[in-house]
Amino acid sequence: MSASLATVHRHDNLPFYEERVDLACAFRWTARLNMHEAVANHFSLAVNDDGSQFLMNPNQKHFSLISASSMLLLDANDPSTMDRPDAPDPTAWGLHGSIHRLLPHARCVMHVHSIYSTVLASLADSRLLPIDQNCATFFNRYVIDNDYGGLAFEDEGARCARLMQNPKHRVMIMGNHGVLVIGDSVADTFNRMYYFERAAETYIKALQTGQKLRVLSDEVAEKVAEEIEDYPGQSERHFEDLKILLSRQEPDFLN
Repeated sequence: MSASLATVHRHDNLPFYEERVDLACAFRWTARLNMHEAVANHFSLAVNDDGSQFLMNPNQKHFSLISASSMLLLDANDPSTMDRPDAPDPTAWGLHGSIHRLLPHARCVMHVHSIYSTVLASLADSRLLPIDQNCATFFNRYVIDNDYGGLAFEDEGARCARLMQNPKHRVMIMGNHGVLVIGDSVADTFNRMYYFERAAETYIKALQTGQKLRVLSDEVAEKVAEEIEDYPGQSERHFEDLKILLSRQEPDFLN
């Protein structure tokens, strides 16, 4: 945690406090970007080596009100989780629990129904063509789920997890639903979610012109995607600055 944040934090006695702060910042900034969905949608972060223990937002709480102490600490292998008095949302448990149980490389999971990503997911052809640098960032790095089967209870969550087994695929365009993004940390995942929504916005607005798209070649698109993957420190700097801004404007997220 940066020194500027360390001087104002409140509850560093909470387990996994810094991880909680990162998640709380991600929730609040997602609300600021209007990428939230009332009191629905969920983010989670694995906190042990095999990914089975994870932090997640509580049931039915608006993103803009979530703070470090709000987070639930859950065990993906605990069948009694939904019997807890503070049980998570059943669809969040089904989706995030399944992913953390089955995909140890998915350290952080973010699922939203953000507007442009969801519009893309609603098209018969939900591919994100590489028409600009942001779109090219995701070339061959996403999977499309064409078999939406209803709310993401455990069976649906396990099915989604199976679609994300290739570690190269860090984004799932969830047909008729929204988008799911995974990453190595909160910063990595938030940055990816942010840029995917930006890319989807550019693509949808380009389609709206009705004009022929200028699509990059596969070779150039793959080159761009590789160069972005190797670009040092961007997600960390992006997210650290968001935490600094939020600590000045909404310091209660640290509580």
